[in-house]
Amino acid sequence: MNSFKKVSLIIAAALTSTMLVSPAANANAGTVTLTVAGSAATGGTVVTTPVSLPVPADNSIDAADALKIAVTGVDTGTVVTAVAVNATLVPALATTATAVTASSGTSTLSIATGTGTAADFYVYTKSTAVGSVSITRAGTTTVYYVQGTAGALNSITLSAPASAAAGTSQVLKVSGYDVFGNLKGGATINTLVSSSGAATATVLTTDTTTATVGTKEQTITMPASGSVTVVAYATVASAVTGLATPIGSTSSTIVVRDLVTELATVNAALAAEKVARAADKVAADKALADAKVASDSATATLKAENETLKKTIADLKTKFNALAKKWNAKFPKLKVNWIK
Repeated sequence: MNSFKKVSLIIAAALTSTMLVSPAANANAGTVTLTVAGSAATGGTVVTTPVSLPVPADNSIDAADALKIAVTGVDTGTVVTAVAVNATLVPALATTATAVTASSGTSTLSIATGTGTAADFYVYTKSTAVGSVSITRAGTTTVYYVQGTAGALNSITLSAPASAAAGTSQVLKVSGYDVFGNLKGGATINTLVSSSGAATATVLTTDTTTATVGTKEQTITMPASGSVTVVAYATVASAVTGLATPIGSTSSTIVVRDLVTELATVNAALAAEKVARAADKVAADKALADAKVASDSATATLKAENETLKKTIADLKTKFNALAKKWNAKFPKLKVNWIK
């Protein structure tokens, strides 16, 4: 009887456990739809084919700038959570009444469906590096990928050496960036290289290959003397409130080095150093010789003084012993010892 009761309790407990677990096991993860400006997004499910999005260069997050992620068909009361890496989440797009700018949004977002069964939110990016968004609902997590495309050329930079030897080849490097600091491939940047009253204009187009995207190099030959002035300039985007100020020109000056003169200067310095070292050696040798003379003189003086002292001691000894002899002869009972 007791065994039967135990078995009944075990079965009841198992059934209760199954009933408690069943809702979670049967929770509906729903359907996720990806769209950009109302059209189905291309790619996004694997990192090698991210959804391509323009960066919000106008500082307004609109439908064309963002990936809409719509979760539908989940159970009522489901909380949909999103976590973005190298991307930004916003619950809504910009409207005439409410601004949503490139500084809006967060990296995490949770939307409670409440009595409904759907949740919408948007993803945008300011970077041309691949970003990701992890969507979790009803115990299911799905990852989607996005990547920004650089906006219009907004600023340029110029890299050049500060100086270079006459007649040598030197490499200049220009770089183009959009308003968010992404390197801009295919951008037109002009250079004007001036020297000795002559100027050469060159039109450069920045690279589009991954390794050197947004940059372009130019080789110039240094003149015999003077300096070279390099000016880089380009047509850049108009200023947008709240975003980085456009920079359409920059310059650099390369001073021509006269290696012959530099070598002569170095040789003269070495010669002067050599003379100074020789003079130092002469002075050191003289000081050493003077010190030796002084030492020898002091030694001779000390030796003479020592000999004089020894003679004086010997004379005193002789005189003392002579007196002692007379004393001992006169006073035999009060004899004193001689000094040996």
